[in-house]
Amino acid sequence: MEKKEYVNVLFVLLAVTLLFAGCSKKADENKPLSEVKAEAETMSVDKLKSMAMEYKDAVSAKKEEIEKITGELKNIPIAEKLGNEAKQLTADIENLTKSVSALNERFQIYYQKLKEKDGDLTGL
Repeated sequence: MEKKEYVNVLFVLLAVTLLFAGCSKKADENKPLSEVKAEAETMSVDKLKSMAMEYKDAVSAKKEEIEKITGELKNIPIAEKLGNEAKQLTADIENLTKSVSALNERFQIYYQKLKEKDGDLTGL
């Protein structure tokens, strides 16, 4: 692997690390769904909207990262598509996609509960 490829891989890994570190601690993709549902039942309309926004923002950030990595993957020459860099980028995309799915699941719980309480859904 050339020096440029190492730099690219390190950059991607750094970006992914910063993305995970930068995500709000409130938007927890690992929080059990049963716990999210139980908390949502007791939350006020304002708190429900706040939590839904936290998850929406976390999903948006991860989707942006997926787009960025997808662009990097597209820039890899065809001859190198089976190489380690491409495999790592593909794995990063798969992990981020799973994360987006988990965050969306939790977002929907807060969103639906807010909707049930006739809360303001603007911006969600």
